[in-house]
Amino acid sequence: MEEIKIALLSCGAEYSGIYREIETAAKKFNAKLIYPYVETKNIDLATEELGLNVASPDLRLMAASAKSIVEGEVDADAVFICTCFRCAEGTLMRSTVRRYIHEHSEIPIISYSFTERTTAATLYTRMEALTTTARRKDLLARKKQEGITAGIDSGSTTTKATIMEENAVIGRGWVPTTDVKKSAETAFNDALNETGLNKGDIEALGTTGYGRFLIGEEMHADLIQEEITVNAKGGVFLAEKQEGPATIIDIGGMDNKAISVQNGIPGGFTMGGICAGASGRFLEISSRRLGISIDELGPLALKGDYRNVEMNSYCIVFGIQSLVNALATGSVPADVASAACHSVAEQVFEQQLQEIEIKEPVIMVGGCSLVEGIVKTMEDLLGVKVIVPRDSQYIGAVGAALLSSGFI
Repeated sequence: MEEIKIALLSCGAEYSGIYREIETAAKKFNAKLIYPYVETKNIDLATEELGLNVASPDLRLMAASAKSIVEGEVDADAVFICTCFRCAEGTLMRSTVRRYIHEHSEIPIISYSFTERTTAATLYTRMEALTTTARRKDLLARKKQEGITAGIDSGSTTTKATIMEENAVIGRGWVPTTDVKKSAETAFNDALNETGLNKGDIEALGTTGYGRFLIGEEMHADLIQEEITVNAKGGVFLAEKQEGPATIIDIGGMDNKAISVQNGIPGGFTMGGICAGASGRFLEISSRRLGISIDELGPLALKGDYRNVEMNSYCIVFGIQSLVNALATGSVPADVASAACHSVAEQVFEQQLQEIEIKEPVIMVGGCSLVEGIVKTMEDLLGVKVIVPRDSQYIGAVGAALLSSGFI
């Protein structure tokens, strides 16, 4: 596997004790951290060009390093930008540097705010996506699926499977994730049954999601891939927006992802959040408390006004407490449903969407894309029309099936 050179632009990683964690995460995917060479005289020039004059010497060095990358003075395949989440100045510089590199180069980037508790394991998916984007651009640039392929997305709450033939989805399976292997087998068989095909007819198989390694090994998958690159490819494919820029928003059962895409290839991305309050799990709990199904939550939310309910947006526990208190004091269910949807969308907007370049079309995928209240709130927050393509809930499985055709 080709070694990938990742330029590390960081401030405070060595002092917080997580430098070794970053290095360990990079090594897992055969990547080497490199450090851009910067001449002292160029530091002031860089901060002036980026338009952000900060006091921290380390952050000023970060700006100069970004300039050297853009000007081709550094042989880097990818860039990892990180600062401490407690530092407001660091957050501003991290965002500015990310935007500067994105606008002036085609190098894949990820930005991350760390704490002293950050471990290598928490960085694995991000590093895997970053190295994959750099290493497999030819595969990610594929515009069409060929042959008969399958994709399985072993998610935290649901397992999805799709069968594709000659660039179209012809079979689908969707089951709750319980036993990871059994759920994958059931979803896969359901998808096969819809097509009338047998397992022997499948020419290539791809897996993604939390259980991708276990399922991939069990089913001898041709492609085992993290969610970022798979969802980026699946999203633009389903929305028929594979050319030019796009933004993918995926709010999952336990976490969320935001991906800036150019011609089907991720450029910048972010994932996760402070709390599961920004996830489908919170919406499921809200639905149960309202005495309705998750399918009914979206239409009900469209009838309500979130401004009539005070909702904590940053903690699933306190969010549920806010919901219970609102109902106990006489708030109408439609307003509570609207507040629950707004709470999730607002947290994604404030935490994830500030870390990438938002360019239209904006495509929402994943199970939460079926909740109309979430989609409407996201449109209001972004001020743009949000596309929800057909089969949006099968995003990972579609992306895996599409990419696996490159192994036929």
